[in-house]
Amino acid sequence: MNSQKETLTFREILVSTLAAAFGVQTRKNMERDFSQGEVLQFLASGMIFTIVFVVGMIACVNYVLS
Repeated sequence: MNSQKETLTFREILVSTLAAAFGVQTRKNMERDFSQGEVLQFLASGMIFTIVFVVGMIACVNYVLS
């Protein structure tokens, strides 16, 4: 038998990160993330999302104030 565990795709990690940011996640997806996901993948995607979000907010505020 092949004992390799399935890993999440880029799209699944992206959707889970966005769902976590907005606080909406199904139990099924949460269990999938915990069983198949890698911690470093979620840490990296969360940090990238946070940086992009903050830079986007700064850009929006600067645009509105100019």
